[in-house]
Amino acid sequence: MNNLWGDSLSGFWSAWIIIITLGTIALSVWILMANRRTDKTPDADGNVETTGHAADGIEEYDNPLPKWWFQLFVLTVVFALGYLVLYPGLGNYAGILGWSQEGQWEEEVAQAEERFTPIFAQYQEIPIPELAEDPEAMQVAERIYQNNCAVCHGSNAQGGYGFPNLTNDDWLYGGEPENILTTLNNGRNGLMPAWQQLGQNNIENLTQYVLSLSNEEHDEAQAEQGESTFMAVCAACHGPSGTGNTALGAPNLTDDIWLYLAPGQEVGDSIRQTLRNGRNGHMPAQAAYIGEERVHLVAAYVYSLRLAN
Repeated sequence: MNNLWGDSLSGFWSAWIIIITLGTIALSVWILMANRRTDKTPDADGNVETTGHAADGIEEYDNPLPKWWFQLFVLTVVFALGYLVLYPGLGNYAGILGWSQEGQWEEEVAQAEERFTPIFAQYQEIPIPELAEDPEAMQVAERIYQNNCAVCHGSNAQGGYGFPNLTNDDWLYGGEPENILTTLNNGRNGLMPAWQQLGQNNIENLTQYVLSLSNEEHDEAQAEQGESTFMAVCAACHGPSGTGNTALGAPNLTDDIWLYLAPGQEVGDSIRQTLRNGRNGHMPAQAAYIGEERVHLVAAYVYSLRLAN
């Protein structure tokens, strides 16, 4: 209830919930008691009159509820009232047990921290290259990865549209242990500005030149014209040869790996879209969410993926 309404309800809404809840239970009890008995008396042969309702030739007898069925309904009402006394369910009333979902969550987290913190602390003392070779540690790290990283990078860590593949050797900010740790601890913010001001012709020439850098099919004449534009506006980040700059997170344009290439999309169309509209990439810092000890394990896991490929 707290998650839906905040820390507490106003007096009106608390009373409203109490009235609706208890009123519904009272109505159910009235219906139950009203149908406990029938005023129909069996005849000499034990037959009871019907209610007059019939469907497909089947008539409805006016019999009371079976005793066991009635008792089961009574137990249900007793259980509901007992639950509402013990646990929150009536507006701001917290229940005599004082239970809350937040409190239970905090208790379970505390138990988990008490159990696992010494294990994570032990792993944190091991250098990442050495830790990446520990199969047991990597099983633990993989579970942390699946819970926190797979939603973007995929369960197989091969990324997706706008999310880097962690299993190859193409790393925007470097794939060494210290680079991976910095990324996980602090996050990254990548920015590729839009270059619409260059005009359509220059954007097309520049597209053809970038295609030529990775030996993609391109127009040779337009690529030659685009080279000067590349040197003037792109080389500062991507380097004169287009091999990128890990200090800036500028991608390598020569390896035929494209972060924003949608399935079925032509490489040239992706480049044009990038040049016209720019790109914004954000990798959130993970240390604040999972702690530095788990970050260390995940860094070792990601580093192991790089070594495996």
